Formats: sequence, C-alpha cells, structure tokens
Amino acid sequence: MRIVEPWIKVEKIDGKKIMKRLERACRTCYRSEGKITDDSYKKLLTNCITRGHESVLEHEKVTVRIYNDVGSYKDLTRHRFASFSIESTRYCSYDKDKYGNEIAFINPSYIEDKEIYEVWKNTMQEIEKNYIKMKELGASTDMVREVLPHSTAAEYTMTANIREWKHILELRTTNHVHPAIRQVLIPLLLYFKEEMPEIFDDVAYDKDFNPNYYANLSIEKDLV
Repeated sequence: MRIVEPWIKVEKIDGKKIMKRLERACRTCYRSEGKITDDSYKKLLTNCITRGHESVLEHEKVTVRIYNDVGSYKDLTRHRFASFSIESTRYCSYDKDKYGNEIAFINPSYIEDKEIYEVWKNTMQEIEKNYIKMKELGASTDMVREVLPHSTAAEYTMTANIREWKHILELRTTNHVHPAIRQVLIPLLLYFKEEMPEIFDDVAYDKDFNPNYYANLSIEKDLV
C-alpha cells in the first residue's frame, strides 16, 4: 500500500493574451475593434462580468491534470460543461508490476485526529489485502474494483472553458466543499487570480483552509 499526496498540473498560460483574445471576440458584438489598446481588455472584461455577460469567456479554455482521490472526481463531474478523462479502475489492475503490486491511496492530511487517521489507514490496508486476495482467487478487474474506496488515487485530465472554470471555482473552493476538492482547486484559483485578475479576482474562497494542505501545483509547458 502506498499513501500518496495529491497534485495538480496546469498548462502554462499567458493570462494577458487570453484576455486580449476574449476582448477581440467581445468587441465583435459592437464592432468596436478600433477601441482596442494594450490594456483596454481590463475595463471591457470587468464590465462584462459585472453585468453578467459572461458568454464571451467561453472562447478560451484551460486544461489541467489532477492526481487525487476518486471521490473528488465524482464531485467534479457534476459540472456538465467540462471534459474529463480518468484512469480506469476497470482496466488498471493494481496487483500488476506496472502499478507496483499495490494500491495507492490519497493521504487525507486534513484528518488531524491521530486515532481516526489510524482507523482510516488500517481500513485501506485491509482493502488492499482483500483486493489482492480476490485477484489471486481469479476475480476479474471488473469484480475487484467494487472494493475500491473513495480514497483510491487516480489521475485525470480535465478541460473547461474560462466561464466554466470561473463557475466551478466559485462553487468548489468554499468551506462547504470536501477538503480533497479544496486541496487542488484553491491553488488553481490562486494561479488564475495571478494570471487573469480581471476575471477571477472576485471569486471568493475558503481562506481559513490550511495552506499546508494545498496540493502541489506545477505549471507545465506541455501537459503530456
């Protein structure tokens, strides 16, 4: 059994270029292209968002790769206007050499009570033991995946347009959201705030959530 930490990788973006392209699309509506300057996108996009005219944000997208528990994936797929590709627990047989002959579980670091944490850890060990035992008895991967818990680690790729990202981050970074979601999405929101402040600065998030629990965020030139 491996206990692993969550992470998130995001494609390197140029926020200014994205916002200028959004401005160009928006100005098509008013044929006001002649008003474009180096920073005219700032006021235009701010006004659009303030007035609720956010459809223009759909012209640009961002892709991320997330390594987290499968429970977080189930929550995120509630958002319809995004695309997902996840590691298949029907195809991936974790007793094989390729996976180290063991199951990886995401560390619930937010469980601060040591006794509760030990109960969780012992439960994961028992699950792995029975998963491997079922495979030894001839069970198919279809069968053994039935015992895998929400804590099972899985990698998935997620793509959404800017408008949908804004919507997702408004809903999924508050204190009402499962900690495993906040772990990966708050760092992403902070990156978006840095790159595209005119779009994301008004998105509130749970500032009381311990930054020590944040997943590692890496910025990648290519998500391959």
